[in-house]
Amino acid sequence: MRFPTGPQPPLRETEFVCLLAGIQALQALAIDVMLPALGEISRDLGVTDPNHRQLTIGVFLICSGVGSLFPGAIADRFGRRPVVMVCLAIYVALSLASALVWDFNALLALRGLMGLFVSGLLVMPMAIIRDRFSGDRMARVQSLVAMTFMVVPMLAPTVGQSVMLVANWRWIFAVMAILASALLIWVWLRLPETLHPDYRQTIKPGVIIGNMAEVLRCRASIGYLLGAAMMQGVMFGWLNSSQQLLVEHFGAGTMFPLIFGGIALTMSGMNFVNASIVERFGARRVSQTAVIVYIFIAAVHLLSLLRGEGLWTFVPFIAASMCLVTFIGSNFASISLQPFSRTAGAASSITAFTRLLIGALLGTVIGQVYDGTAIPLFIAMTIGGSLTLALVFYSERGVLFRRLNPPPLKAEAG
Repeated sequence: MRFPTGPQPPLRETEFVCLLAGIQALQALAIDVMLPALGEISRDLGVTDPNHRQLTIGVFLICSGVGSLFPGAIADRFGRRPVVMVCLAIYVALSLASALVWDFNALLALRGLMGLFVSGLLVMPMAIIRDRFSGDRMARVQSLVAMTFMVVPMLAPTVGQSVMLVANWRWIFAVMAILASALLIWVWLRLPETLHPDYRQTIKPGVIIGNMAEVLRCRASIGYLLGAAMMQGVMFGWLNSSQQLLVEHFGAGTMFPLIFGGIALTMSGMNFVNASIVERFGARRVSQTAVIVYIFIAAVHLLSLLRGEGLWTFVPFIAASMCLVTFIGSNFASISLQPFSRTAGAASSITAFTRLLIGALLGTVIGQVYDGTAIPLFIAMTIGGSLTLALVFYSERGVLFRRLNPPPLKAEAG
């Protein structure tokens, strides 16, 4: 795969996937690298309610959802590359500021600002992929990006734990700034502009709102968009409560980073499986099957929890559920963006906004109702999966397992 890059050397598919994964991974890094340090941060900054420590994650996610409304429209006018570079520069500055803070409310404010102003790191990779691919080929590339991206949740808690072995929690934010600086240099040197010149949009409120509203009015898209938000919500609920569940309820102790990373590694492997099969079977068939199996596993696990279970019964169940989310997320994103080639930036923004805002609100609620057991989480997972299936039925007009994008004779390579 080659891009028109001007004076830059051609960007091949492997580097393209790794670069986009790295951009998205900074969002995950801002969450997962902090997990082992939440207890120390709360003690150091005088937080008394143990559930309040989760707000450093919830506030970031909610503000990311709100902030994601804006970068797509800006990128539809000025291009993807400048938006990515500005977001990376802000990421570096706010990470360094967070390392110096001495008040919990100030930390929450900085986390909110980071979520608001660096949300383009989540939006732009989706728009860039849509610029270059369509159909099941797009779902495949998104899965490859997600597979590489998932290495970060696998490694981030271990990185955070390692930093705390030799320094305090403030150095975690310094590490975030260093990594973002390295990625900024990589983007500056290697990322080409992918927005087609003929697709540039004007910066007018009416045009921007119209482009975004088109996504919400499209029946073929909206069910998958809201279903993806529902699934993201229960995944965020797991992220918010994972440290308390594994360490405090199940007694995992210092094994927490290994267990959390192992689940992330398994999810990464499932993204590879999805990338391998989606062009053969179709994004709809794969993701719809995953939703049905997800509901079944969540319901069975809920029954197991009600009877009482230990750590090594819980871990396989939660790993299986999160793996099924990987089959749902990438494919739902591809299906929901498919109709919007000319306005991929605006469509990516409203998609990210909806998924992040609804997902973050649901995840925060799930985290805050944590009662010392995993039962609230799996009640939410069972309900969320059922509502997702109903939304898919709406978009598909009651007909599942259709193949609307048969594999082309020659894969589109942009």
